[in-house]
Amino acid sequence: MIQNRKGIRMHFVKVKGILSSKNGMNLFRGCTYGCIYCDSRSKCYQMNHSFEDIEVKENSIELLEDRLKRKRKKCMIGMGSMTDPYINEELKLNYTRKALETINKYGFGLTLITKSSNIIRDLDLLKEINSKTKCVVQMTLTTYDERLCKIIEPNVSTTKERVETLIKLREAGIPTVVWMTPILPYINDTEENIRGILNYCKEAKVKGILCFGMGLTLREGNREYFYSKLDKYFPHLKDRYIREFGNFYVVNSRNNYRLMKIFRDFCENEKIMYDYNKIFSYLNTFEEKEISKQLSIFDL
Repeated sequence: MIQNRKGIRMHFVKVKGILSSKNGMNLFRGCTYGCIYCDSRSKCYQMNHSFEDIEVKENSIELLEDRLKRKRKKCMIGMGSMTDPYINEELKLNYTRKALETINKYGFGLTLITKSSNIIRDLDLLKEINSKTKCVVQMTLTTYDERLCKIIEPNVSTTKERVETLIKLREAGIPTVVWMTPILPYINDTEENIRGILNYCKEAKVKGILCFGMGLTLREGNREYFYSKLDKYFPHLKDRYIREFGNFYVVNSRNNYRLMKIFRDFCENEKIMYDYNKIFSYLNTFEEKEISKQLSIFDL
């Protein structure tokens, strides 16, 4: 167990595998962002340590290289579905950067999900991967309000910092997709907020926006943490949630229909992809660019 000056704990474990059946991976388990709505806190994931104690998969890079060099067919490699690959601890660990180097070495595509401007550290590698195949960065945006952002996502890059990062990525030729989720009933489920996020997406020229509805999911583990934060920052709102939603897994905003129409109309007008089936198809489709094909032929 390692503990730094800020009290952040990390422990290192050896794992048997790193890539899922769908070619996704998480180099870490646990998170220090403190987002009040985080589904990864749910007990169903069977984390046997404190969520703020970062579990580092110390043999992950070796396992990744072994898998990639034996794969017969190139594909997209996904990162960050459970734990952000650019948590602040990564800046010292460099596991994500080593993973990118390995993915680049073997000519695979990449897509990852983050909330952090720390990703710009690895812009050189993202550009190199994208020059040969496809590299897509997915960024979560939940609120246009910077003050609210620091309440619901306290230890991560602010919304403006994320948007600035999206713009830098697009200027570097990296395609981007935004996850506009979760939208918390009675907190950020307003037209002003949704239009604010959408205008940010337009400014950053994102390729697509993922939104599955105006709401969030709650289950054992993350529900209790979320409610504790409602008590702290939004007095009496927990009681309203309990009355209206009980133990529902999907918690939808009363403004869902109206806000979803605003979302769809905006995307259609701005020619931004929003059909989640099309976006996931795009994210999962490996593409080999012409220069990479020419290099492959030359190597033969």
